Amino acid sequence: MDTGGAAIPRRSESLRARVYDDLIDRIRRGAVGRDDRLVDTEIAARLGVSRMPVREALLQLTNEGYLVGTTRGFMRPKLTLADVADVFEVRRLLEPRAAAHAAQALDADGLARLDTALAAARAAVTAGDTDGLFRANVAFRDAWTGAVRNVRLTAAIARFVDHVQVVRLATLSDPATQPVVVEGLARLADAFRRRDGVAAHDRMARFIDTAEECFGRLAAVDADGAIDFAGSIAPSAAAG
Repeated sequence: MDTGGAAIPRRSESLRARVYDDLIDRIRRGAVGRDDRLVDTEIAARLGVSRMPVREALLQLTNEGYLVGTTRGFMRPKLTLADVADVFEVRRLLEPRAAAHAAQALDADGLARLDTALAAARAAVTAGDTDGLFRANVAFRDAWTGAVRNVRLTAAIARFVDHVQVVRLATLSDPATQPVVVEGLARLADAFRRRDGVAAHDRMARFIDTAEECFGRLAAVDADGAIDFAGSIAPSAAAG
């Protein structure tokens, strides 16, 4: 588990928000493993704050579905095959429509960010750099979702994607899947550049279908029925 990072300043208008941002960033980067326990006293010591804002941030993340409470701290929820199937269904309902909106709203800066992220993704696959591909994938998503004016829609998308972070880590770590991901990003970028909302909608739907197909090929379950990708996630990708 990643325990590094700069200390949060004591003088802050919202320590809870700063702790929350630190923890959600670690979750999104895959720095919180499926067996890691988040303990308020340890986090408070690392960030140089009291336990109260840490506790509040942990409870907020629990209420939002990112964590579950245990007798010895907080952990990522154990996902089942049914859980992931449900999330993919929700993504199909939300993301294609959001992509269609983005195709009409992306400005020159947003399109440039898409191109930069796509180039980084291609370079990462060529170099066998799983961490680089993961970062490029996040940058690409941030670029187009940042253009969607419906903030509730983008917040819902981000939350459901984050809830299946282990799936993204596993698929992006798979050498056979990496070129497929880049091709999907390229097709989306083309639709965004042409401001073609219909193509953006359809290509996003296909991108999600492909992601679920790749997940099905890689997925395994442990004795409790929880998804176990331990053997397919590259160590560097999960280390943040």
